[in-house]
Amino acid sequence: MPEKLIPYDPAEALTSNDAVDEFMRDAFESGDAGYIAHALGIVARAKGMTGIAKETGMAREALYRSFASDGNPTLKSVLALMQSLGFELTVKRHNI
Repeated sequence: MPEKLIPYDPAEALTSNDAVDEFMRDAFESGDAGYIAHALGIVARAKGMTGIAKETGMAREALYRSFASDGNPTLKSVLALMQSLGFELTVKRHNI
């Protein structure tokens, strides 16, 4: 008899700031823009999308769409969401 698979929601595992920080660090280290956007969406769900929508001034549905695995958020929405989540984006030059 085949095993029954249970859906996994990574947002449920993000119960501490340390867990969120590690999750986002992994996303940014990947360098994959789609993965980073999706990871931000997962963190937003973990923190409560309704409250995030109010803080950013964006519609909840637009946040879900923009930060889905196939979403394509604007830089403006990325920055607004990051600020709402308590993150800041910085630039660091590296030697090539």
